Amino acid sequence: MSSASTRLLSRLKLRHLTLLTRISRGESLTRVAESLGISQPAATKALAEIEDLFGGPLFVRTARGLHPTPLGELALVRARHMLQDIDHWAVEMEALRGGHAAHLHVGAIPFISARVLVPTIERLYAQHRITVRLERATTDQLLQSLRAHALDCVIGRASVMIGMNELHHEVLYPQRPALIANPRLARRMARRPPDWRELGEMNWILPTPATPIGNMVSELFTRAGVRPPSPRVQTYSMDVIAALMHGDDSLVSIVPEDIAADLARGGDITVVPWRFDWSLPPISLIRRKRDVALEAEERFAGILRGVCRDIGGPPHIVDDA
Repeated sequence: MSSASTRLLSRLKLRHLTLLTRISRGESLTRVAESLGISQPAATKALAEIEDLFGGPLFVRTARGLHPTPLGELALVRARHMLQDIDHWAVEMEALRGGHAAHLHVGAIPFISARVLVPTIERLYAQHRITVRLERATTDQLLQSLRAHALDCVIGRASVMIGMNELHHEVLYPQRPALIANPRLARRMARRPPDWRELGEMNWILPTPATPIGNMVSELFTRAGVRPPSPRVQTYSMDVIAALMHGDDSLVSIVPEDIAADLARGGDITVVPWRFDWSLPPISLIRRKRDVALEAEERFAGILRGVCRDIGGPPHIVDDA
């Protein structure tokens, strides 16, 4: 163990970490002290202790508040990670006291079918007594939480993992796009071949352009020589898509085929029988690289693989080292 590690272990305290995570860019130390319920001199003393421990200034004091130095940026990131790990530790202890084996924090993009998530979560608890907290968001948002240790793993699209060398992904299954609409509109569209110019003038529900689907739809129209549509509504929510299309036969959207099948079960949405010559980035299980595997995460991954085999064939692991 290095001398720096020994110094951190012997002198760094949880109150130091809490103080660091309460300091945001431009915040005054007086306001930070108020948020912690301590005096400003006490906060100043604690910050001085931290800076002495790290061997240099962590913040630059200006008239507009505190601004982190490069050493301060590192301290802030590590402090947040350590407190997140402690929070996970507390949740796992509560799980054990409640008779559960462990607890996992899992992120999943909205376009993951319940036919994947529900049996995975059910089998994980039935076989291993492991509970799950599920968070839904876009892949880029979930990866931020994964890197900040707020999540244990993510089910999303690895195409946005550029520059994230501390993560690896395992492809679970492919997804192809499907055009969906109100049944009345879908019947009318099914009688004729695709006309991209006409499609571009229709009323669309789409995710934001920053998402893989939003970006690929724009590329699809561009390749056809047509200006990409400006969506009436931007959303990832299947509930919102279904509710909007229920009473409006002017709306169309592109979603993954398995999600389209889920939406069509209610009878308010129909898949337009057109085939596209492009595919969406596959669905992957994205995890942090660990020196020691987390047993609960390995159990989850094993069950998830089994559920996904029926959807897209055997998974394979890709390391972005």
